[in-house]
Amino acid sequence: MNRREFTTSLGIGAIAFGLGGIKLSGALPDKTQSPRIAITMDDFNWNKSVKLSPDERNKAVLQALKSHGGLKAALFVAAKYVDNDKGKNLLREWDHVGHMIGNHSYSHTYLNSGEVTTDQFTADILKGEAVLKDFPRYQKSFRFPFLKEGETAIKRDDVRKFLKQQGYRNGHVTIDASDWAVENRLSARLTKDPTADVKPYRDFYLEHMWERALYYDDLSRKTLSRSVKHTILVHFNLLNALFLGDLLDMFQSKGWKLIDAAEAFKDPVFSAEPKIVPAGESIIWALAKETGKFDLLLRYPGEDSQYENAKMDKLGL
Repeated sequence: MNRREFTTSLGIGAIAFGLGGIKLSGALPDKTQSPRIAITMDDFNWNKSVKLSPDERNKAVLQALKSHGGLKAALFVAAKYVDNDKGKNLLREWDHVGHMIGNHSYSHTYLNSGEVTTDQFTADILKGEAVLKDFPRYQKSFRFPFLKEGETAIKRDDVRKFLKQQGYRNGHVTIDASDWAVENRLSARLTKDPTADVKPYRDFYLEHMWERALYYDDLSRKTLSRSVKHTILVHFNLLNALFLGDLLDMFQSKGWKLIDAAEAFKDPVFSAEPKIVPAGESIIWALAKETGKFDLLLRYPGEDSQYENAKMDKLGL
């Protein structure tokens, strides 16, 4: 599928609406207010290491956050990666400095597969919780693997009911992106040539993340008449060990305000439950889809390697 470029020339007006009794739009937005953004990091696959050891990678990511005012991220952990002494020790470093720890299931299961039942998926959530629950900074916030929340309405609603019964909230992404696709290319290049120049990957990464941030912020303003407190999706990988600090610098240089993840998740948008099928993607994407007014601005899936690989191919990355 080719990228559908986001454009403001379509002249689609912004709308405000409520969902599930929650007024998502709030007061009319302050047009002078800077967008706000929090870092949310997925998976915690520390064992995938090129160039940096797991300890070096962990230290680099944590240092990038610390050097930006002690910024507190949310780390959504696929518990299979910390069901061992090494993984637990690395995660304790996050816990000790106050970052939020959330559940990303145990096995990182793809819910939208017809072969995965609701019972299997929810059991995997509980299996992940059993590994993570003793960390003091653990919160009952669940992020769906691949941001996929069910390919049928029945599965979607059954999992949502389960999460409520267990006291979980959905750790939604507002700004989705494909940093993992850039990471795949970077790691492949360094595996082949450890001395390869990493700057082109850094530049592509920053451009990609900025493009997606602008897209989802504009979509938020069109759909909800305001800029929400954003949660951007990044992954625990070499790319962010090397360049997370640059990403944070970029947002600040462009006038965006960095906020803690716990602050971002206070935004009422995170309580929304869009009734779309297939369910999932960015919460902003899903709310826009639910209105039926923005189909020309939406692609499915919202983000995937196919979009960025084509660009990287042209650049020789």
